[in-house]
Amino acid sequence: MTFHAQILTLYPEMFPGPLGISLAGRALEEGKWSCSPIQIRDFASDKHRTVDDTPAGGGAGMVLRVDILAAAVEHAAGIDPNIPILAMTPRGKPISQARVRELAAGPGVTVLCGRFEGFDERLFDAHPKIEQVSMGDIILSGGEIGALMLLDACIRLLPGVMGASSSGDEESFEQGLLEYPHYTRPNDWEGRMIPEVLRSGDHAKIAAWRKQQAEEITRLRRPDLWGRYKDARVQPASDVQQKNKD
Repeated sequence: MTFHAQILTLYPEMFPGPLGISLAGRALEEGKWSCSPIQIRDFASDKHRTVDDTPAGGGAGMVLRVDILAAAVEHAAGIDPNIPILAMTPRGKPISQARVRELAAGPGVTVLCGRFEGFDERLFDAHPKIEQVSMGDIILSGGEIGALMLLDACIRLLPGVMGASSSGDEESFEQGLLEYPHYTRPNDWEGRMIPEVLRSGDHAKIAAWRKQQAEEITRLRRPDLWGRYKDARVQPASDVQQKNKD
């Protein structure tokens, strides 16, 4: 099955862009995924192919028109009705690695890229199945960079793209933690040594050290992740107690 990526954008020339090289580019050449940029301006009706207008109520900037966006979304849905539609917006739910894995396991995704001040809200009222997602608490010039990030995260998980199927199992966010530190040769660099445990050959000790490091780094750098991780660790015990009560 080929993972199909449709991108609704004002800048179709940005795709595949960096996804045309390295692992993603090789996977594209091998037919593991396909890329179909769709120009939103093609759905404008005036001679200038206008896609935006001033915000109702006043204010700075311009807003993408709902009639044109809806036509573009409906066109994409008609091409491939079985793939989810995600809109790139800082008002969306932060994307998670778990959601990326769900998307990568499916037939593909349609990504709607915002520009200017964003979307006319009525688009989401009329199409509640559009999933509004954010790539982080930052503001970009448009949704295209976010779309590239999202697609890269999905493509690398497709079968055969990364090589060994377990390559990503211990990466940041996969187990609810940030990843442990990595080292490689030389053993001694400017007086800084690779931790002794990593040179011990004791795989059990190495695994324990890596888990401890991942937990400590997550606790210090991402207390939000650490809180969720701690809650998840104690949840099974409470579930068992509840079942025993039942």
